[in-house]
Amino acid sequence: MRIGEVTRRTGVTARMLRYYEEQDLLRPGRHPNGYRDYTESEVERVATVRDLSSSGVPTRFIKIILDRQAGTTAWTSSCDEILAGMVRDQIADLDSKISCLTTSREALTQFLYDARQPIA
Repeated sequence: MRIGEVTRRTGVTARMLRYYEEQDLLRPGRHPNGYRDYTESEVERVATVRDLSSSGVPTRFIKIILDRQAGTTAWTSSCDEILAGMVRDQIADLDSKISCLTTSREALTQFLYDARQPIA
């Protein structure tokens, strides 16, 4: 299927699909006229990339996850440990963002509370 159909089905823009391809996250085939040709499995892969990306996972990390899932990379116990370390780093980064967002939420909540108090 062509890029417009993938866009309609996944909600991912054509520009983002091209970016995913540049990052080697997708490898669509090509029609003789040069148009991209996506398979059903690539549409599923687009949805996976979209979901991971919208969760804040960097594309370099998404590539490793996808390659690991597809079995396209020879993995050893040291590679698994590297991947586990990257996952731990990503979790730590998310925890840091959650902490920052929690602080911001608390500050805004306090602002609303203070704004509702009558001025003496």
